[in-house]
Amino acid sequence: MIVRPTDIAGLRYETDLADPGKFPYTRGVYPEMYAKRPWTMRQYAGFADARETNRRFRKLLAKGQTGLSVAFDLPTQIGYDPDHPLSEGEVGRVGVGVYTLADMETLFDGIPLGDVSTSMTINATAGILLALYAALAERRAVPAAKLSGTVQNDILKEFASRQTQRFPMAPSMRLVGDILAYCQEKLPRWNPISVSGYHMREAGCTAVQEIAFTLSDGLAYLELARARGLAPEAVAARFSFFFGVHNDFIEEVAKFRAARRLWARLSRERFRIQDERACMLRFHAQTCGSTLTAQQYEVNAVRTAYQALAAVLGGTQSLHVNSRDEALSLPTEASALLALRTQQVLAFETGLAGLADPVGGSYAVEAATNRLEEEARALIQAIDARGGAVRAIESGWIQGEIRESAYREQQAIESGRAVRVGVNRFQADSQEKAAPPPFRVSAATERRQIAAIRRWRKTRSKNRAAGTLRDIERAAKSADNLIPFFKEGVEAGATIGEICTALESVWGSS
Repeated sequence: MIVRPTDIAGLRYETDLADPGKFPYTRGVYPEMYAKRPWTMRQYAGFADARETNRRFRKLLAKGQTGLSVAFDLPTQIGYDPDHPLSEGEVGRVGVGVYTLADMETLFDGIPLGDVSTSMTINATAGILLALYAALAERRAVPAAKLSGTVQNDILKEFASRQTQRFPMAPSMRLVGDILAYCQEKLPRWNPISVSGYHMREAGCTAVQEIAFTLSDGLAYLELARARGLAPEAVAARFSFFFGVHNDFIEEVAKFRAARRLWARLSRERFRIQDERACMLRFHAQTCGSTLTAQQYEVNAVRTAYQALAAVLGGTQSLHVNSRDEALSLPTEASALLALRTQQVLAFETGLAGLADPVGGSYAVEAATNRLEEEARALIQAIDARGGAVRAIESGWIQGEIRESAYREQQAIESGRAVRVGVNRFQADSQEKAAPPPFRVSAATERRQIAAIRRWRKTRSKNRAAGTLRDIERAAKSADNLIPFFKEGVEAGATIGEICTALESVWGSS
């Protein structure tokens, strides 16, 4: 394919590109981008129990990581204690288990909450985890105004792609709104939502769909904020976004540029937002786990390096590079360190940090940016015609689109039309080195977590905890913001499972 100047002949510099830091932010959200400070290196980590994860956090920070990103286990994500029957076999497996204030205290032992930015990938129970973090900060006398970080708090993509929602759509959206309002009032440096296309991309959607579905969800959250009496302009200024980085290098670079430009334009068109900061699409990127292969696993280090380069050329604000062995298991310590070093080489050895949007003006990149924006806008209009993101998810339409794209991609791999090195071409022979033993979370972790939470229930004030749970039930029946009630609950010793059970008694389950 040859791209020529005629392919971008209609592109107007001032209105379609502009300098970095200028609306519509195609070339980046800050004038100098990484020249003053590189992107935040935020390696996603969490496994076993809080003590083990704290040890990994401290090692990564000592090796030069600049922000924390917490992975939680499935019981924590959905809101079950470790001794619940549905938690069996899942405690500490895909992330760290955090069920009580004691767990949160251990997780951040020795880590200065006022100095480190913390991202928590949590959705259905985001309000409870935020309450735990705020309660811990208060206990350590860290002012709320100093806390910085993000709770993902994007329940729509859970319904669309991950299915880890606990409650029906309406109360789930109410919890999103409660967090937006609470952060607006109490946590001025905290991002109350990270609108995530990453998980939908991992589930199989295309680059165009990732842009369209993510921005449609963002629009739905701004509508929710407006309905709650919050100014969309103030809320949008604290939005962040989260995208995956796939294999098609030029398309991925262009995807980030197209998403930035389209969000800036939609913010202004739909909500009449004039504050340019509120029109900025600031995002975290993560290399895509679905692109990694169990076969010839070391080649994954090459894949993720190119994906990380695409994210940096696309102007990310923070980045996680997947470890080479993640198609086999949770990453080993050595693999996690290599992934961090990949970012550090990009930031400090390649010279890219000194250039804002070094690919700007490329015929291929600009043509792809235009195409992706145009196609994503058309898809957003199709979602609007179905009543917006919430209704398109409730009807199953978005889920169907993702499934269809995933099916087409798998067909292409199985037929050989899409090459996967080591899978359908260039396979290993019997002489090549086998993968090392995968990292495994010990079964003893679950037994320790169960014993710990049972001790916790025995040592807390049972009456005080029960009283706060009754308060949460009453608040769930009202229009009150639930986050202060969650904070009182966790301070009184209520567990994440008990709080979710109290909510479920009022709302039912999804």
